[in-house]
Amino acid sequence: MKTVIALLGAGGKMGVRLAKNLRGSRFEVRHVEVGEVGRQRLRDELGVECVDQARALENAQVVILAIPDTAIGKVATQIVPQLAPGTMVMTLDAAAPFAGHLPEREDLAYFVAHPCHPPIFSDALRKDGQVDFFGGGHAPQSVVSALMQGTAADFDLGEEIAKTIYAPILRTYRVTVEQMALLEPGLSETVCATLLDVMREAMDEVVARGVPADCARDFLLGHMTILSAVIFKEIPGAFSDACNKAITFGKPRLMREDWLKVFDREEIAQSIQRIT
Repeated sequence: MKTVIALLGAGGKMGVRLAKNLRGSRFEVRHVEVGEVGRQRLRDELGVECVDQARALENAQVVILAIPDTAIGKVATQIVPQLAPGTMVMTLDAAAPFAGHLPEREDLAYFVAHPCHPPIFSDALRKDGQVDFFGGGHAPQSVVSALMQGTAADFDLGEEIAKTIYAPILRTYRVTVEQMALLEPGLSETVCATLLDVMREAMDEVVARGVPADCARDFLLGHMTILSAVIFKEIPGAFSDACNKAITFGKPRLMREDWLKVFDREEIAQSIQRIT
C-alpha cells in the first residue's frame, strides 16, 4: 500500500520540482494548488490535475508544505486540526518551525528537509547542454533533514521522502532544527549570499572605475574558482604571500570584529522573524 502525500503548493516553482521527482515513486501524491497559473503548469508539464485541499488531506500520511515561509504559519494553523494522529507535516525550510509557527500537537510528526544544492566543483552541473545548478534534475546534491518531533520511524520516512524529492542524492545529513537554522539563513544567506552580493558590488565598482565589464567578470569568476578550490581543500595548494597579506589587511577593512555573532541564537531568531 502506497504512502499518501498531500503536496500543498504543488504548482509553484518548488512544488513542480517536487511533483516531478515524486512521479513513479512508491508514494501516492495528491496535488493541491490554489492558483490557476500553477494548476495549468501542472497540467502542461506533468499531466496532473489538482484536487481540493480537503480531499487531499483525507487519510494522508504526509503533508508537504511547498509554500512560502510567510504563509506556513497560517496554512499550518488551518490544516493541523484536520489531520489524523500520526500524520507527518513536512516543511522545506527550518524558518517556520524554528520560529514556532507550527501549531502544538504532540500526536503529529514535524519534519524539515532542505537541499544543499550541487557543489560548485561538481562535474555534473552541465549535462548534454543542460545546466542543473539548483539540483533535483541530473546533478547530485546532498540533503539535510531535521525531525522537530516524532519517532525514529518518522525520521526514516521523512528522509526517504527527502531523498526522493531532491534526487539524485550525494549524501544525507541528520541535524536538529536549530542546527538547520544555523545553515540557513545563517551560513547560506546571511554570510554566503551577503558576501557574494558584496563581491558583485565590488566588481561593479571596478567596472565603474574603467575596467571593461567582461574583463572584470572573467577575472573575478576565474579567481573565485581557484581561490575556492584552495581554501575549501578541493585541491592541494596554498595562497601566495601577497594574497595572505591582502587577506590579513582586507578582512578588518571589510568585516566587523564581532561578525561571527550572526550565528548567535538571538541573531538567527531575528533573521528568521524577518523572513517569516
